[in-house]
Amino acid sequence: MAVEHAELPQQRRIVTEIPGPRSRALHERRVAAVARGVGSSLPVYVARAGGGIVEDVDGNRFIDFGSGIAVTNVGNANPRVVARAGEQLARFTHTCFMINPYEGYVEVCEALNRITPGDHEKRSILVNSGAEAVENAVKIARSATGRQAVVVFDHAYHGRTNLTMALTAKNMPYKQGFGPFAGEVYRMPMAYPFRWPTGPDNCGPEAAAQAVDLITKQIGPENVAAVLIEPIQGEGGFIVPGRGFLPALVEFCRAHGIVFIADEVQTGFARTGDMFACEHEGIVPDLITTAKGIAGGLPLAAVTGRAELMDAVHSGGLGGTYGGNPAACAAALAALETIESENLVARSRAIGEVLLPRLHALAERYDIVGDVRGRGAMVALELVAGAGDTTPNPGAIAPIVEYCHSNGLVLLTAGTYGNVIRLLPPLVIGDDLLDEGMSILEEAFARL
Repeated sequence: MAVEHAELPQQRRIVTEIPGPRSRALHERRVAAVARGVGSSLPVYVARAGGGIVEDVDGNRFIDFGSGIAVTNVGNANPRVVARAGEQLARFTHTCFMINPYEGYVEVCEALNRITPGDHEKRSILVNSGAEAVENAVKIARSATGRQAVVVFDHAYHGRTNLTMALTAKNMPYKQGFGPFAGEVYRMPMAYPFRWPTGPDNCGPEAAAQAVDLITKQIGPENVAAVLIEPIQGEGGFIVPGRGFLPALVEFCRAHGIVFIADEVQTGFARTGDMFACEHEGIVPDLITTAKGIAGGLPLAAVTGRAELMDAVHSGGLGGTYGGNPAACAAALAALETIESENLVARSRAIGEVLLPRLHALAERYDIVGDVRGRGAMVALELVAGAGDTTPNPGAIAPIVEYCHSNGLVLLTAGTYGNVIRLLPPLVIGDDLLDEGMSILEEAFARL
């Protein structure tokens, strides 16, 4: 695949130790200036990035299998994004849409209403981050239904605000020491095929039946405003729900007037081989939250949903000073144009067809690879103690990731147990870089 980033060579290059001297010097400044609660998995300081490459201040070039956590789907510094955002910055940087509105905000909402699942009438709002989108989706569901309870699931991640921390399952590092959290949040079992007691084939129907039973007995469907779920869980470990689980939840919600919210913050915008992950099983959510890949790296997020739900909130009840920033809106329009014109949905599927067979080959060679999963350009390995032993093996993660980082591959981890390696390459990455990145990962396992 041709990559439009000629200024940055699409080649891995390691010229110093990792991190290099300039990165180490910057890190010393960081320690003195930045709160230690802000972490970094790879402390090399970026000078420029594009296509499938990230270049640091020491001149090292890394193959990017992280995409800024599924943000730069269209590639870092995508030419269309840069051009349209730059043109907008030259016109005006901010007015606040709630004071003086502008066309870009409306255009992004029109685009989201068009491309999100379902042919019903829709409305959208724009905000700044995935957590803010999720929080607003809950507000909308509560306002529209007059109910309070929100149902979420094991292994979920929904953000770092007070409400979204309550919605998130994992304590460390996201919740530890930050309570008390928002109330009326109820957690249900997740259809986690690899860890389901009776096996992956039974996982979807059994997990759905358990969730419906618990909601009915412990909360009462008439008290539930929303069921909120990631169609593929992100930080929880790229868990693809057992087949049938999501449709059963949707059916239950429809029967009881519950708003079904799909959190597509990490899975949206062609990442999983569909424009949105819920399309894989034909799910049409009442509300869908998006962020990350929406604007090619600029901060933007959205809630899109059924018009009658979105319009249930009183005038002035939704909004924010920076929500739908003009430059971010311009970037989003350019990113969406790139996804559609370059058919990045199909490209995402093609990336999965390259990555998944090689990951399955790793699983055949190494007993510590317990599971390979994911869709499109969102795939993962879960590491375990050994053959027949599903005990999580987070200890094996560090040397693998360290080897990859030292040899020029940006790699991310995930999982409730800290034992998942996740791969999120930009959708515009070249096949040669995909191959080389996978070879580095294979070498890391061979040296473990």
